[in-house]
Amino acid sequence: MTQPPGRITEYPLTADGTGPYGICAGPDGALWFTEVHAGRVGRIDLDGAVTTFALPTPDSGPSVITAGPDGALWFTQQKANRIGRVTTRGEVREFALPTEGSGPFGLCAGPDGALWFTQMSTHRLGRITLEGAVTEFALEAGSYPSFIASGPDGALWFTQNASNRIGRITVDGQVSGFALPTPKAGPVGITRGPDEALWFVEILADRIGRIGLDGGITEHPLPRAGAKPHAIVTGADGALWFTQWGSNHIGRMTTSGEVTEYAIPTAKAEPHGIATGPDGALWFAEEAGKIGRLAPR
Repeated sequence: MTQPPGRITEYPLTADGTGPYGICAGPDGALWFTEVHAGRVGRIDLDGAVTTFALPTPDSGPSVITAGPDGALWFTQQKANRIGRVTTRGEVREFALPTEGSGPFGLCAGPDGALWFTQMSTHRLGRITLEGAVTEFALEAGSYPSFIASGPDGALWFTQNASNRIGRITVDGQVSGFALPTPKAGPVGITRGPDEALWFVEILADRIGRIGLDGGITEHPLPRAGAKPHAIVTGADGALWFTQWGSNHIGRMTTSGEVTEYAIPTAKAEPHGIATGPDGALWFAEEAGKIGRLAPR
């Protein structure tokens, strides 16, 4: 496929092996990211200047990060079984989860002023208030919930990686689910789309999926085998943007299913998290040690 117009800039981090993983736009006009191997949270401004903040619990495995309704950044600590919070000044708090070894991973701000998260290892969803009070909701065994997003219907939508379903939970804990047409598709990232539907990636099937609020599912195959799409976000241009961990690309899909791909300059960059920045560009975390920025034009 011909490289479309667009320019990628990469910003190397100061230390090797830190493992940038999740990324989100912060309330301060910068991008915030996790370093899953270094056990830190970082901030990168639009000029590429980086600041990092050590976490109280070492080797905690910070993974997905999101902006909270309180002006702070919230993140999952998969290894430490905690939810973390960092202010834009770098002040950190950690909240232990009641279920041991739950493997918190996906995280989003809910419509109820709380944060909602997935617990992969114990097949649960969690809700944490801004004060740190946690409620957990059990799912069916073997579901392996991964990413979670707030939907246009006031509910939370999440991927069930192992059971091959898209789940939905209301803020009062009522759960429903929808099986994917493609067997063993491995759904991972999910986001609210520009068309009032939810869009998600299928890492094992190399597809991008769309689910309407009525549960109707459409799947769009990617042109490149082994793309392994991982995270997905709605861009400022009204398209869906996603990382292709396997093929080392950033992908773009219109709501009609048209795909373009952008090759990442660094080989084996391992792109994971992706976010739309305040500058309209796509920012992404490369686990191999860089933060990337893609200006579509």
